[in-house]
Amino acid sequence: MRRAAVYKRCGCKTRSEAGGGRCPRLGERGHGSWYFSLELPCGRDGRRHRVRRGGLRSRAAAEQARAYLLGADVVPGRGAVTVGQWLDIWLEMRQSLSFNTRRLYTQQVNDYLKPCLGSVPLRSLTVARVQAMFVGLVRANATRQRPLSPATFVRIRGTLHAALNGAIRVGLIERNPAHLVELPSGRRPRAVVWTDARVAHWRATGERPPVAVWTAKQTAEFLEHARGHPLYVLYLAVALLGLRRGEVAGLRWCDLDLDAGVVQVSHQVQDRGGRTVVCPPKTEASVRTVALDHGLAAALRVLRSQRRHGDGGGPVGFLFANRDGGPLSPGYVTHTFTRLLVEAGLPPVRLHDLRHGAASLSLAAGNDLKVVQAMLGHSSIVLTADTYTSVLPCLAHRAAEATAALVLEAARDTAIALRERGRREQRRRGKGRRSRGRVAKKQHRRVRPHSAPRRSHS
Repeated sequence: MRRAAVYKRCGCKTRSEAGGGRCPRLGERGHGSWYFSLELPCGRDGRRHRVRRGGLRSRAAAEQARAYLLGADVVPGRGAVTVGQWLDIWLEMRQSLSFNTRRLYTQQVNDYLKPCLGSVPLRSLTVARVQAMFVGLVRANATRQRPLSPATFVRIRGTLHAALNGAIRVGLIERNPAHLVELPSGRRPRAVVWTDARVAHWRATGERPPVAVWTAKQTAEFLEHARGHPLYVLYLAVALLGLRRGEVAGLRWCDLDLDAGVVQVSHQVQDRGGRTVVCPPKTEASVRTVALDHGLAAALRVLRSQRRHGDGGGPVGFLFANRDGGPLSPGYVTHTFTRLLVEAGLPPVRLHDLRHGAASLSLAAGNDLKVVQAMLGHSSIVLTADTYTSVLPCLAHRAAEATAALVLEAARDTAIALRERGRREQRRRGKGRRSRGRVAKKQHRRVRPHSAPRRSHS
């Protein structure tokens, strides 16, 4: 027999003695409590979900709670939506997301959020329930071949937080349970430099840091090894200008002005489902104009003279094109870089680490941090200072020498001041001894020696 939507029940012994039927005392006032149940819409898996809540003091309270969960006062027909259904709705509403961001959100929703929270009614989602999900993910990390990093946990919470903020905007919930969730502590890896000691340790043990950059000498060795390769100018631009791989692959000849010595970053290239597509840059700040040095400008002139000319007498299309004239795949650019790195016998870095190295080398050359921010296309100078810069040995030595010089100069000034104070003290003590000697001599002259009494001759 199907239970009514709102009903009353108790847990007294009278019910068990009656053979599991209805308790005869339920008609009494104050005996038992009121419950309600409702059927949620079927999910994508086709499974039915029933929600039961109880412990209420009156039928009116149970009916009001059931109506609230159904969303009768908000959006008719969408109040009983589950977290999984709302995540699907939220993803459909976000039409302005980039391809990579949408792919990341979809992956996190399908792999983590919906399996753990998908069947939970949106209005019943609590901080404890969300916290339990992350606790379960942390425990499952021990059995994973590739454990989730603390940054992944932050991204998962960020996706859920953004989705629940969307539910608040349409009035489905009033608070965001993901806001107060505690995550495992973790530090973002900092870029380190491949010093001689670190290179020797890597060759002996194979251990490598998560993010590492080359020194100026190592970068020059790689570029010298890549000289003559068709992508030499591409890697030279990445190492000197700090361009992203998608940005450098999307450069066109119309974006280049060799007379003025500048290049305009206005597009990027991405791999999407086996296809290479041209799209806008990552952020608005990524659209920028970057100055070229004389060496890179000369290399680009040589590259321009080697390319086929269009009707206007100059090359058209992309600077680094494939056989069909389209842009190079970012995956191919990374694969070629890795192969050249192994051939050169240099310590391993990622292609994106050349961007870190470009920022560090620019600072080592004495450029201002604001100039480096504009070169990298960051919207905030804090991101440039905290993420994409590392201390090269030359900078560390320069800072150490400056600090030592400051301390030694202060020590010399202190020593001189102490010597002067000692001399003044000596002169003061000398004057005091001479003055006391003169006073003693004067007193000695004034006092006559005691004479013996004269004897009488009578």
